[in-house]
Amino acid sequence: MGKPTGFKEFKRKEDGYISVKKRISNYKEFTIKLDDKDLKNQGSRCMDCGIPFCHSSCPLGNLIPDFNHMVHQEEWQKASWILHSTNNFPEFTGRLCPAPCEKSCVLGIIEEPVSIENIEKNIVEKSFKNGWIKPKIPNKRTNYKIAIVGSGPAGLAAAQQLNSVGHNVIVFEKEDKIGGLLRYGIPNFKLEKKIIDRRVNILKKEGIKFITNANVGVNISVSDLENFDSILLCGGASEKRDLNIPGANSNGVIQAMDLLTRQTKSIYDKSIKTPELKNKNVIVIGGGDTGSDCVGTANRNGAKSVINFEIMPKPPIKRSIKTPWPYWPLQLKNSTSHKEGCDRNWLINTKEFLFNKDNNLTGLKTVNVKWETKKNNSPKLIEIEGSEKIWKCDIALLALGFTGAEATLATKLGVKINTRNNYQTTNYQTNISKIFSAGDMRRGQSLIVWAISEGREAAREIDLFLTGKTSLATKGEGQLPKI
Repeated sequence: MGKPTGFKEFKRKEDGYISVKKRISNYKEFTIKLDDKDLKNQGSRCMDCGIPFCHSSCPLGNLIPDFNHMVHQEEWQKASWILHSTNNFPEFTGRLCPAPCEKSCVLGIIEEPVSIENIEKNIVEKSFKNGWIKPKIPNKRTNYKIAIVGSGPAGLAAAQQLNSVGHNVIVFEKEDKIGGLLRYGIPNFKLEKKIIDRRVNILKKEGIKFITNANVGVNISVSDLENFDSILLCGGASEKRDLNIPGANSNGVIQAMDLLTRQTKSIYDKSIKTPELKNKNVIVIGGGDTGSDCVGTANRNGAKSVINFEIMPKPPIKRSIKTPWPYWPLQLKNSTSHKEGCDRNWLINTKEFLFNKDNNLTGLKTVNVKWETKKNNSPKLIEIEGSEKIWKCDIALLALGFTGAEATLATKLGVKINTRNNYQTTNYQTNISKIFSAGDMRRGQSLIVWAISEGREAAREIDLFLTGKTSLATKGEGQLPKI
């Protein structure tokens, strides 16, 4: 490393934030970028450690010490080349990834880890600003046609990889715009949609074709895919988990993804109406990232109160001894949305939705719980007698995750689904030889960095299937220009 003592000289520093009062008045991103000197110093904190656990903890195998070193050297274009050699879309991961790399950073053993995610985001943003990211058009085309169903991060990564070796790629997207969950599942305050459009324009210039409003198996017949040499299914984990308790059908009980999708669409189409949250008592059931996004959305829509329920115990402030370094830590996470205003409650289970004669939600009935370990080490939920409580509630948002992939398309194609309701594969290949699957549809609900990794790996397997060989990189490998 260029500055082996940098971690001793500089403390961790991240982007700043616009004040809560200002940022909840709109749906724009609200970070305040560090200046180049600070970013150089942050890159300098990367230690000359013997084994870079950050690299092995990244599902993409990003060459993190290498691009940190280039930032330290102020060689930003070289940093961009290194970053893009393993990651197709660092502008997405730099905003949305929970950064498992940082949790396994060697420096994190003794103090705050290197701010890898923020460095990554700043590398790619500087690259776009300086015009370094340009379409890479294949020198020649093959005769192979590949259909990709779904334009989320897995589908887009696979499309770019397969196009790069000359295959003819068409991406089918059921929504009106490209991006999958990135487009309508992630609020604009975390990812403005111009960021997606900027990258999609690059992909189009590289030769990838996109067809929107194309729901394969619904308004696009599966027979229309028969002439393709290979098909990659990247439709995501779209089956939302319900809460089947009394009153679940009352007005005001809303699936989180339905709210988030309509909210984002309404920003661009004023005719689309969203559930009225202004001056409402909102309770978000589910303490994960989607629940956090609902909290931020409720605050931006002027909710009277925002309460968050989580059925699991409150994590410790510091890393739990049960998840020592370099494992992903059991540790409390306070998102920027939580900090905007939210009453968080742990070990609480919703038992009933209460409603009036017009079927409008008026409250929730809950009970406190605890978890006990059974003899077979499986957890058991125990309700605490006498802890029942009524909560006033006008809107309940269900942020309970997903139960798996939508099965209709699999049935129509003859593709097998496993016991976890995911599309069953071996090396990304389904039981039908020319049909592959990747991303959340194959592995279940997961992280954006895993989706991109899956798309890249599936593209490699498809290239091998079609041609018997491949030059596409596997995890942690990159095709670097001479620098």
